[in-house]
Amino acid sequence: MIDFTRQGAHDWLTMTPKLHLAATVLALPLAAPAASLQLFTEYTPPDIMREGERIVGISPDKVKEIMARAGIGYTIEIMAWRRAYELALRTPDSCVFSTSRTPERETLFKWVGPLREVDWTLYGLAKPPFQLATLDDARHLRIGGYNGDVRAQYLVARGFTVDTAPDNFSNPRKLLGGRIDLWVTSHQLANGVLAQEGLLGKIVPLLTFHTSRAYLACNKAVPDAQIAAMSAAMAEIVKDGTSTAIDRKYANWRPSQSTGR
Repeated sequence: MIDFTRQGAHDWLTMTPKLHLAATVLALPLAAPAASLQLFTEYTPPDIMREGERIVGISPDKVKEIMARAGIGYTIEIMAWRRAYELALRTPDSCVFSTSRTPERETLFKWVGPLREVDWTLYGLAKPPFQLATLDDARHLRIGGYNGDVRAQYLVARGFTVDTAPDNFSNPRKLLGGRIDLWVTSHQLANGVLAQEGLLGKIVPLLTFHTSRAYLACNKAVPDAQIAAMSAAMAEIVKDGTSTAIDRKYANWRPSQSTGR
């Protein structure tokens, strides 16, 4: 009767050095390929929007260029901002954009960017029945925001009255209907919404009270090597003018039937 255990041990001990080395290499675990990233975002034209089946806009165009140069696979999914943000917090191998980088959020993510500058602006009716010279002048007013937005969170934390909506698109109608007195947003986002709703000129910026930078915010489990590769790619697109070219591409954006929600 053949003892296969002893036979195997004998073969291992008597194998030539070259074969021994080859067998050792084959026995080692293979390095896992870099994981693809799930990218979550919201619909906020002209920054982020759909064009048929494609997701386009200032931030998606920059993010796609970053991923191509970094050699990282990815998917992009549009959803409500609060869900996108919370998914990125709890899902390994995921990121969310465009995310304002604030002291409160600093340790929650790994950051790539900035993708763009963001203003924090209060919008109101073209002829408001009040004067707004400083942010404190808005303390007695009702301010419209949307769930999970950093601007709304900032105001709530400082005792302002904020009426949050599921998304940014209902706030102009609430403003026109007298349900809120002000709308906290940014020039870029407001112009996109107002253009789509046909309300340009009826609702106008009244006070810009802060600015921040928006980033690709990645889950803490995303490997540092991927963060470094994306950060290097971001630096490249700034240096070679690609980032500026993308900004200019959407500078005069107006809604069309192809850029729907």
